[in-house]
Amino acid sequence: MQTLESGPAKLLDYLQLMRVDRPIGCFLLLWPTLWALWFAGKGNPDPTIVVIFLLGTYVMRAAGCIINDIADRNVDPHVHRTRNRPLARGVIRVAHAAVLFILLLGIAFLLVLQLNFETIRVAFIAAAVAVVYPYLKRFTHLPQLVLGIAFSMGIPLAYTALTGHIPDIAWMLFAANFLWIVAYDTQYAMADRRDDLLIGVKSTAILFGRFDKLIVGVLHLATLVLLAVFGLMNTMSWHYYLGLLMASGFAVYQQYLCKDNLPERCFRAFQNNNWFGAMVFTGIVLSFMQSKH
Repeated sequence: MQTLESGPAKLLDYLQLMRVDRPIGCFLLLWPTLWALWFAGKGNPDPTIVVIFLLGTYVMRAAGCIINDIADRNVDPHVHRTRNRPLARGVIRVAHAAVLFILLLGIAFLLVLQLNFETIRVAFIAAAVAVVYPYLKRFTHLPQLVLGIAFSMGIPLAYTALTGHIPDIAWMLFAANFLWIVAYDTQYAMADRRDDLLIGVKSTAILFGRFDKLIVGVLHLATLVLLAVFGLMNTMSWHYYLGLLMASGFAVYQQYLCKDNLPERCFRAFQNNNWFGAMVFTGIVLSFMQSKH
């Protein structure tokens, strides 16, 4: 355990605790939220609400990282990829991390108070799921399913913020995103599988075993099929489907990265999902822009 520091070094530790140096998780949380904002706003969402969601996504992702590290503080030192996290190194006290977590939740609450009552109600459900998720890997091989719910909550939140309710069609977008999350978080778990097996942490990567890449591929395919059907139901232009085609190319590339089950390449595949989400969003934006002409 390292000695507790103060000053600039301590600030860097807190920024690392919030994963400011690793924005990939924020992007993966943000893309589906933006999908939903553009669909719910029919290509022209309220700019103020978009800003609130941008800030809220960043704050809640940081809070989620902190509660995850609090839950994993005795596990992370034994995992190669996470052993240098601040709580794992002992450079931040758990109590101080908990205070920062509560502060971030408070900021998120102030942001959601700017929205309607239905959105506030859904936000409490989203926060509860985010808090529960980190502890499930001790008890089930399916924590990725709960993360799928947690990281998809931006979709019903976006619809309630812009329309005041959650239309039935929104749950198709929720389902597509849920499947995508299980796919990429399985890749994330594949990167840690060797260490997780030694210390008894459970994941879909361990559950799926030698079928891991096949199941990830099926999940990506199911995601794209649902998104295509969702596009048809929303009469999207060809630009949207071009975005899906580009996203499918990245999904195929991820299969190539994972083909030998090398941890560092599986982690690169996980990170590559940022481009998957970005391509879908680009197609959505271009399609709505085309419809206005």
